Amino acid sequence: MAEENFSYKISPSLLLFLSLFLSFPSLSPAHNQQQSHSITAIFVFGDSTVDPGNNNYVPTLFRSNFPPYGRDYTRQRPTGRFTNGRLLTDFVASYMGLKDAIPPYLDKSLSLEELMTGVSFASAGSGYDPLTPKLGEVIDLPKQLDYFREYKKRLELMIGKKRADDHIQRSAVIVSAGTNDFVVNYFALPFRKQKYTVEEYQYFLLLKFGEFIQGLRDLGPWKIAVAGLPPMGCLPIVITANRGGPFQKRACVDALNSVAQDYNRKLQDELGAIQKRCGNEGCRFVYVDIYGPTADMILRPAKFGFEDSTDGCCGTGLFEASFLCSPKSPMCPDASKYVFFDSIHPTERAYYILFNALRDTVDLLE
Repeated sequence: MAEENFSYKISPSLLLFLSLFLSFPSLSPAHNQQQSHSITAIFVFGDSTVDPGNNNYVPTLFRSNFPPYGRDYTRQRPTGRFTNGRLLTDFVASYMGLKDAIPPYLDKSLSLEELMTGVSFASAGSGYDPLTPKLGEVIDLPKQLDYFREYKKRLELMIGKKRADDHIQRSAVIVSAGTNDFVVNYFALPFRKQKYTVEEYQYFLLLKFGEFIQGLRDLGPWKIAVAGLPPMGCLPIVITANRGGPFQKRACVDALNSVAQDYNRKLQDELGAIQKRCGNEGCRFVYVDIYGPTADMILRPAKFGFEDSTDGCCGTGLFEASFLCSPKSPMCPDASKYVFFDSIHPTERAYYILFNALRDTVDLLE
């Protein structure tokens, strides 16, 4: 792929908010449709769309444990999820009959049952590139693996090593990261662009991804689902940053979407190569196509009953996220009419629709 000629513009005032949360993978709800499943637990790694509140326990500004986040969650309780309700991983867990919501691992009050059925190690603002999580002082992926090692030792102490090994082997893992690396890091800051072309940076991320997957496999899980990138150029905050003027129609940034599609093709090739090298009939690596269903929802909102797919429900919907989406922010009356809750993250209903589109992919983890 030739090096791109476009210039991705982000004003300094928007960079602060981009530097944390940008990335959203994407599976979603399938509540009240539980079936008989063989998966023992779900473990989650990645960024803001799969972080149920780990950042609440990290000395970072990038949190969402306050209203209006969680306004449609149980008892209207903000938990640290960057949406109005549940995340895609919560609905996957419900669909598999494990639990209604996956908790953050850093919540030290978790019971044995909660630990046994799965936790999330994800941190809003993280990415494969080691530089990306440093921008928001959040939990990088190697540290997320360290927490998984710690988790495994805790489990061994509680139920014994043999049972713990078997439990983790029969679990499912969901990994979602990469958007922050491009939107927050590569296209917003000069450091990586000075060293890598777009294609070189894609391969750099895949190298780091491969290192992460190897570390993950060494800890025992056999079934791993990896989300590709969404249409990054369609995030409301990206549209705002690249809008030519106040009277110009809000539209997706096609050049950035093309980068996402190209990366996703490379990621699928990498997963295929990892699968061939596995050498174990039980291991399974599943690619989760986030791009297609997300783009369909954004570009054809009426098809899904949405009224707005280019603005967030919170505030102006153009740039608010985290502390700018505050209890004092004006809110849309019905978040279910919006694809995005803030300028970056999907609404609970959007996650639900995404899950329905991806349910066959989730079933491949069985």
